[in-house]
Amino acid sequence: MVITIDGPAGAGKSTVARRVAEQLGLTYVDTGAMYRELTAVALADGANLHDGDALAALVGRPTPAGVDIRAEAISRNVSAVSRHPQVRARMRARQRELAQDAVLEGRDTGTVVCPDADVKIFLVAGSRVRAQRRAAELGLDVEEVEASIIQRDGLDSGQSAPAPDAHLIDSSGLSADEVVARVVELARDAA
Repeated sequence: MVITIDGPAGAGKSTVARRVAEQLGLTYVDTGAMYRELTAVALADGANLHDGDALAALVGRPTPAGVDIRAEAISRNVSAVSRHPQVRARMRARQRELAQDAVLEGRDTGTVVCPDADVKIFLVAGSRVRAQRRAAELGLDVEEVEASIIQRDGLDSGQSAPAPDAHLIDSSGLSADEVVARVVELARDAA
């Protein structure tokens, strides 16, 4: 079984995907982390974030020791790295290899990476709710995080659309447990 969980930053993709994978005994694949790791490598190397070929050549290099890939500096730059077609092509090939009895979490997993996934989820939540979640997770100011999320939403708008057959779940007023239960139910119905 392959389940994809897509949606904007802070909608709860990571939490839900990890827990769904655990409950169903599937492998968890964080495709967004792959782009964050590449961004960390590029920033550490001083790479030009506008040079898609140079960035694609860095795919697969290990993340520098001690780097928090969820740090705000990575969040601010990951869109600039991930928007290059050369980077996305190399990443997609690696992600498809990992899509065997797995829950794939990240942008365009249900539309491009695994368009034939058994279950496709698109999580959404209001920008304020997403900012509050991210700020609590990282210990940052909600206003600053919300501004960053709104900016990133604009940059990612072409990359983050639900698949036509995706189940849209608004996590704004739901607990993580409620979202996980809904996804597990959808997966069991599809099995």
